[in-house]
Amino acid sequence: MEDIKMIVAKNITDLRILNNMTQAELGEKLNYSDKAISKWERGESIPDVSVLVEISKLFGVSLDYLVKSDCINEMQVDEKKEKKTYNLRAISYISATSVWFVAIFAFIITSLITKEATWQWLYFAYAFPVFFIVALVFNSIWFNPRHNYVIVSGLMWATLASIHFSFLYFNKNVALIYLLGVIGQIIIILWSFISKPKKK
Repeated sequence: MEDIKMIVAKNITDLRILNNMTQAELGEKLNYSDKAISKWERGESIPDVSVLVEISKLFGVSLDYLVKSDCINEMQVDEKKEKKTYNLRAISYISATSVWFVAIFAFIITSLITKEATWQWLYFAYAFPVFFIVALVFNSIWFNPRHNYVIVSGLMWATLASIHFSFLYFNKNVALIYLLGVIGQIIIILWSFISKPKKK
């Protein structure tokens, strides 16, 4: 078992370096000399509990964190996970937003080429289902599958709305199609209550 002094010494050193601080700067914040900090980091002595509490507050970690080994490695792993999650979310948001970019681009091009056309606004109606499909794909791959129920609901209503708007263009009102959405929504809600059997 590692000596507690060496564990605390390593954690203080790693936290100080991780926060780009010198021994003198850390000592100034704690009202100790850089020589005292140096002794702590060499494991020659250990700070009082009250000082350890100040160090934990300064670096935003728990007191328990300072006296456990491999804490810095765990923190770095957590930071990498957070960064990876952030990057994945950024990719999914950009992909979903690109659907609207394509819809706007198609709308502009169509409006410029065929100035007499009046159907180009349907691009936006069709963009909604595509948006939800993209969101469903990325959420299924990278994020919480439980959110899929909400996304599938949005996809269903967006699809029904795009069908409705398409028929309205031909002066045909098919508002009754939303009754399918009511039934579909009930099925989705019931589906959300189904849980996978736990593995023994």
